[in-house]
Amino acid sequence: MDYKQLIIDSINIEGVDKSELLALVAIPKDSAMGDLCIPCFKLAKEMKKSPMAIADEIAKSVTKSEMIEEVTSVAGFVNFKFNKIAFAKQTLQDVLAKGEDYGKSNEGNGKTVCIDYSSVNIAKPFHMGHLLNTALGGAIYRIYTALGYNVVGINHLGDWGTQFGKLIVAFKRWGSKQEVEKRGVRALVDIYVRFHKEEESDPNLGDEARAWFKAIEDGNAEALELFEYFKGVTLKEVDRIYKRLHVKFDSYAGESFYNDKMQPVLDELTAKGLLQESDGAKVVKFEDENMAPCLLQRSDGATLYATRDMAAAFYRKNTYDFYKCLYVVAYQQNLHFQQVFKVLDMMGCEWSKDMVHVAHGMVSLENGAMSTREGNVVFLEDVLNTVVEKALRVIEEKNPHLADKEKIAEQIGVGATLFGVLYNSRIKDMVFSIDKVLNFEGETGPYVQYTYARCNSLFDKCGEIGSEIDYKGLDNEVSKAIVALLDRYPQILQESAKKYEPSVVTRYAIDLAQAFNKFYFECKIGTEAEEIKNSRLLLTKAVRQVLGNALGLLGIETPQKM
Repeated sequence: MDYKQLIIDSINIEGVDKSELLALVAIPKDSAMGDLCIPCFKLAKEMKKSPMAIADEIAKSVTKSEMIEEVTSVAGFVNFKFNKIAFAKQTLQDVLAKGEDYGKSNEGNGKTVCIDYSSVNIAKPFHMGHLLNTALGGAIYRIYTALGYNVVGINHLGDWGTQFGKLIVAFKRWGSKQEVEKRGVRALVDIYVRFHKEEESDPNLGDEARAWFKAIEDGNAEALELFEYFKGVTLKEVDRIYKRLHVKFDSYAGESFYNDKMQPVLDELTAKGLLQESDGAKVVKFEDENMAPCLLQRSDGATLYATRDMAAAFYRKNTYDFYKCLYVVAYQQNLHFQQVFKVLDMMGCEWSKDMVHVAHGMVSLENGAMSTREGNVVFLEDVLNTVVEKALRVIEEKNPHLADKEKIAEQIGVGATLFGVLYNSRIKDMVFSIDKVLNFEGETGPYVQYTYARCNSLFDKCGEIGSEIDYKGLDNEVSKAIVALLDRYPQILQESAKKYEPSVVTRYAIDLAQAFNKFYFECKIGTEAEEIKNSRLLLTKAVRQVLGNALGLLGIETPQKM
């Protein structure tokens, strides 16, 4: 039920635009004041009355109903309290009727959202630094899908540049297919690190690497064969990790895909008088002197990230006609995207306003930063394996007879990792701690998963829900708090999508889990009369459903038992 519209429809007062009132409806900061409220301060100027007088008039005009139990005017606010029993009945019926679809909507029907995320580098490790980016993009993908948008997940592969010439040199000197087949990307990383160490004493290696990259650009058969081989090895390895993280992509069009699509962009910039020469290079300058020029072509004719991102933007608009195009990329690239979006705006691309840099912070481990070139790399797969192994040890300690321990340890370990990096605002840097994310009693993924499993255990103890239900069993404050949270879930999805912020969902899941655990300890269930027990089991079932829905949006599975 749309409770905001319900209270607006109950108001009978002239001289007030009801659509304006609807926009003002909010949740009171103090839940004791009511379930919803209308602050009247913005109406004072228009109605030429004090907010208190307006609130009094509105409150007196309200027609009460089975749902609206009490209306009060307090300090310029009109507060509405719902009948606990009617509110609980309506909300629980809504949740359970819709099931997995509860919270979903069709607001995005007919609109396409492109999401550029993860963007791994070919022949480089899928390391810990990729975790937040990949988790964020995957969650935003699922949230927009739930709201009815046609979502296109794009993995803009880092598959171009001189580093491939370096890798070919390293592979021909020190590598072998046998070793790569055995060790995968790790073998490629080792010889890449060795190249940089050897180059310090043999500068000719750099010239040799540039020559091999030129061979790739020119279509040399041997160079292309090795390039494609490195790409295949990488994608096979990262696909295994993506499956563990429950992440999918609809396009793997990377940098190399846009090689033949950059020149038309440069030509259009030239035709519009925007591309200028600067020390042999070609740039676009901005009126804002605080923004550095956007470099699009080096003096040697080489293109850059910005050139390829420009070409990609035109391709995506022409191919998908996107409503929004999101770039989930760390905040270090703020200037880069400001420049690219501004250049597109200067070219007259009205749709440049629909492109959004979803900036995020960095994830590091407790022992510091990482560098591929130096060989100081922490593979994401190793981290996942470590968390899963530790989760298995906890299970064996606390519940050694649990069936499918390995499968459940995987669900808990991967879930803990995803929840851990999605819990805080995306813009914050974070230090990843295995002990913290695996804490079963903190604000963590395992805590929410355990709450879900606890819901299941109640049905094991009490049996299924009978036909006789007395909603008076939910006429208490702890039950009402849960019902209010369940009712808020659809708004949580909308808020999360609007802010590109999955942490809205993770924090909601914690709030709901904590509210349910309070209910679990304060309200008797199995020992109450049958009709009271049934109402509380109905609430438990709704909580289980919504916790599952929320965790699913984050890419987290729900163990049935823990």
